[in-house]
Amino acid sequence: MYKSLTSNQKQILEKEFSFYKSLSKKHQKQFRHRVASFIDDKEFVGRSGEIVTLEMQTLIAAVGCMLSFGRKEYLYDMIETIIIYPDEFYSSNNDAYHKGEFNPRLKVLVLSWKHFKDGYEVDNDNYNLGLHEFMHAMHLETRISKHIDGMRFKRHFHHIMARIADKDVRQKLDDKQFFRAYAFTNQFEFMAVITEYFFESPKDFKQHYPILYDHVNKALNMQIAGF
Repeated sequence: MYKSLTSNQKQILEKEFSFYKSLSKKHQKQFRHRVASFIDDKEFVGRSGEIVTLEMQTLIAAVGCMLSFGRKEYLYDMIETIIIYPDEFYSSNNDAYHKGEFNPRLKVLVLSWKHFKDGYEVDNDNYNLGLHEFMHAMHLETRISKHIDGMRFKRHFHHIMARIADKDVRQKLDDKQFFRAYAFTNQFEFMAVITEYFFESPKDFKQHYPILYDHVNKALNMQIAGF
């Protein structure tokens, strides 16, 4: 049975979330159900004076559900709590200020609302904090998953890693500098960054690196959403 969103939540998606507007009526109904289920499944906590609003819950859930829309397991079992700060926050994990952070041990996703909003409001600059952090959670979850979603992700992730290990492909990546340098920090950051590009610049991504694009598309099973 499908869960429903309030009229205010529907308006938020229709007004502020371009991915939702691009879906068919059938898929919009499914997306609303998933957003409602996500909100019911997680605890949202405001910090540093931030008051959690319906808009925050709806849009954070929407970004997570956009990334997992091609999956049957879409709720991110490794996330139980979402902490929202108004701006950058101090993290004791590495004694630095962050815009976002995923802590798998505590099952906590932490976000700066300011930078999260920038991520989805400007949807063509290849920066999307929500997508980036949700991909970290998805990536770690799939490493231990026996579900078909996890197995598919792992298979195509290995293809992606093999692809960028190819000398000619890596030279092309270095020469073109299509992806920002931070992508090459490690395999987790690479996957998180190219996911931002996949959703925000799909045509350019596909034109420059069609095989890499195809593996990301299949890893996420996003063909159903027209990618």
